[in-house]
Amino acid sequence: MNVLAIGAHFDDIELGCGGTLAKHVASGDNVYAYVATLSGFTNHNNIEIRSNDTATKEGENAMAILGVKLIKGSFKTLQIEFTDDLNLEIIKIIEDKKIDLVYTHWIGDIHHDHQAVSRSSLHSCRHVPRLLMYRSNWYHSNIDFRGNFYVDISDFWEVKKLSIEAHVSEMNRTGSKWIAFFHNEAINAGQRIDVDKAEVFEVVKWLN
Repeated sequence: MNVLAIGAHFDDIELGCGGTLAKHVASGDNVYAYVATLSGFTNHNNIEIRSNDTATKEGENAMAILGVKLIKGSFKTLQIEFTDDLNLEIIKIIEDKKIDLVYTHWIGDIHHDHQAVSRSSLHSCRHVPRLLMYRSNWYHSNIDFRGNFYVDISDFWEVKKLSIEAHVSEMNRTGSKWIAFFHNEAINAGQRIDVDKAEVFEVVKWLN
């Protein structure tokens, strides 16, 4: 099976579905990750928090840990939009790699870049038979995430954790908050399906 994970920034995919991707790799699937933006950013005081070069190097390291083939986009952070430029880039990947299953951002995510990438994924993946949406942050939204598809990642939590920790600049900025949050999420999701740890997704479509 050919699998594609789509994310706006380096670290989104690792946070949202890193364990599931590692499980696909272990099962022998061809797994690709498309990260749309350069992923560097500055804060509200115009101070650089993460450079594009740093984000790229950390993202490459993270995907190597997961065993995923990385495809890098060149859109600017916080300036990505639901446009044909993005749509065509995703469509080209899907056709070139003959993608069977896509993981992408949840459409209800309030982050501007995440929402734009999600909308583009829903449009561009209309001929892909299986499409699941993941959450990659803890931000509140005005709609609920309807997690209704679970993947047991009990044997893959540690590799997911290592891929997140590969983003050293983000770990320095946030401390252990991301790790703690997604560790708790994995435990809670696991309890619902009677396994140690799981990732949960919202199904858009699942055709057999």
